[in-house]
Amino acid sequence: MDCEQIIELGYSEFSKRIHDKAAGNRIPINGGIDITSRCNLRCAHCYIEGTSTKEEHELTYEEICHIFDQIADEGCLWLLITGGEPLVRPDFSDIYRYAKRKGFIITLFTNGTLLTPRITDLLKDEPPFRIEISLYGITAATYERVTGVPGSFQRCMCGINLVLERKLPLALKTVAMTLNKHEVHDIRKYAESLGVKFRFDPIINAGLERTTGPLEVRLSPEDVVALELADEQRANEWREFCDSSLVISGSDRIYTCGAGSYNFHITSTGDIAECIIARRTKFSILGGKFHQGFYEAIPKVLAQKRTRYSECMSCPIINLCGNCAAHGELEHGDPEAKVEWLCQVGHLRVAAFKAGRPEAAKA
Repeated sequence: MDCEQIIELGYSEFSKRIHDKAAGNRIPINGGIDITSRCNLRCAHCYIEGTSTKEEHELTYEEICHIFDQIADEGCLWLLITGGEPLVRPDFSDIYRYAKRKGFIITLFTNGTLLTPRITDLLKDEPPFRIEISLYGITAATYERVTGVPGSFQRCMCGINLVLERKLPLALKTVAMTLNKHEVHDIRKYAESLGVKFRFDPIINAGLERTTGPLEVRLSPEDVVALELADEQRANEWREFCDSSLVISGSDRIYTCGAGSYNFHITSTGDIAECIIARRTKFSILGGKFHQGFYEAIPKVLAQKRTRYSECMSCPIINLCGNCAAHGELEHGDPEAKVEWLCQVGHLRVAAFKAGRPEAAKA
């Protein structure tokens, strides 16, 4: 009798198959959790700053473990552990170990400044899928202009070195802003010299409590596209994306981005949210209520329809600007509102990356 053949899949194909099936069946395969909103840095662009848990109930270790039990039972496979800065919690190691025991494919977001030999030894013994460290500058002056904390640059670099020494899966990233735009290219070169992946993101949101401070360091739309044009890899990605993304959704729903379809986010106080920056669901999953939150509370939010016409409904470049309900909520307190900055970025991207297409230039 012939042996049954075992088909080997690369990670990308494996991930795509699982996510496609999860989206079609609305299975919460992909989750994130803020295990704290506290941080040891005071970054100028932070949208979480001002959302202190000092007067609120921050999730306890036992509550986090119970949440992990629930989401594992519901089918969650990929888990993002973030904050705030997750390493400010003295019980981080216990939280991480419990998550590993549940079998999650873990990504850890950290600023790297609190990484120690003890923590990185733990991560070496029980490796995550990826550690993503935010590097806001390649010089101490620039980095600390962003973070507002003297000495933080050196601590971040030490953290990066600890991860590299243990050969852990590392990616570097930065938020491009007025304070560091002159060093974004050099940060990429540094990452390439280490042989690690790098990405930058120019999107800066208003604060979760409608504070506008982060917007003061947001790049102009022109500077965003100039940075993208100067980055060959990023420019090629945008050209390819532009070739396939001119569509008119025509949807009358407020949420059209796919948030909450197979993904979810949990706040540091135990509320479930549609995504990492959305906070409209406002449903506590404490006491064993994740199933109710994902299958009942989130769908009610996602089903909401627009109360007025928006030009975004008939805009063919909506996928190029990233305008969504969460951005409107943060910037204007209105999920139906258009964020003009994002709109300008989208149109400039069309002009820069889809030249020669008159119909695109008119969009």
